[in-house]
Amino acid sequence: MEAKAYLRNVRISPRKVQIVLDQIRNQPLNKAQAILTYSTKSAAEPLLKLVNSAAANAENNFNMSRNELYVSECFVTPGPTLKRIQARDHGRAYRILKRTSHVTVVLKEREN
Repeated sequence: MEAKAYLRNVRISPRKVQIVLDQIRNQPLNKAQAILTYSTKSAAEPLLKLVNSAAANAENNFNMSRNELYVSECFVTPGPTLKRIQARDHGRAYRILKRTSHVTVVLKEREN
């Protein structure tokens, strides 16, 4: 049995989110929450909410034990890119790409 949670269109680059996801992959739930709580990365706060949401889904929808949960899968895919223009010298314009991310977290119970 597994519980999933999704975070769509978060305004952080997928490369930056991937760094934090690599730290919590295959970690027990309480350790993953501790890593996200004390991380200085900007992606840690929305990911903590996402992990807590997945844990709530596991408890309420699938009657899983919170003590046995671990992060079995977590990955990020690029979302839509917002294209903006920055004025440059001599009447030119440079394009700024504001990237977004779609994040998925899957929690499973440990097998004894």
